[in-house]
Amino acid sequence: MPERRRADAARNYARILAVAEEEVAVHGGAASLEQIARVAGVGSATVRRHFPTRHALLEAVSRQRIEALRVRARELAGADDGRTALLTWLGDVVAYSATARGLAAALAYDAGPDLVHGNSCAQTLQDAAAPLLARAAREGAVAAGLTGEDLVTLVVGIVLATEHRPDPAAAADRLFRLAVAGLSPEHRTATPH
Repeated sequence: MPERRRADAARNYARILAVAEEEVAVHGGAASLEQIARVAGVGSATVRRHFPTRHALLEAVSRQRIEALRVRARELAGADDGRTALLTWLGDVVAYSATARGLAAALAYDAGPDLVHGNSCAQTLQDAAAPLLARAAREGAVAAGLTGEDLVTLVVGIVLATEHRPDPAAAADRLFRLAVAGLSPEHRTATPH
């Protein structure tokens, strides 16, 4: 009997996750847990047993995307220029997050009262960024004190601010490039009054 329950639980998990991926693709981080339960053919309690928080569900849906970004950071670690490697990777994170509905919400989710579950998506990206960021800092290509958390927060802010634009990926890319370049043309160093 316990094996049958485990097999049922595994099937329910897979079915819930498949439906959640579809719902998040359409509705982003606001996907209805009740709708997911209904379409998956399970009760809300079953969804909550597998995914105790919306954050846990979003993380599960985003896991493959996050892994691809982690692998991409590793690939770029051997590039000739640390600044270019870091900015290329961040551009990839922005592009991926802008096109993968729900990913920015998974990254932005504050652990708050859910300290048990934390935010493994954001932590994975911060860990992936660490070698790229450390190298860029050693080369003097980024401001001292810049952290992986700062980078993830910047990406999340850009993506969430542009997610309802007609072309969210283009709008996010534009804001990302603006953030990297700064507000002033390079030839002007004066500060505003």
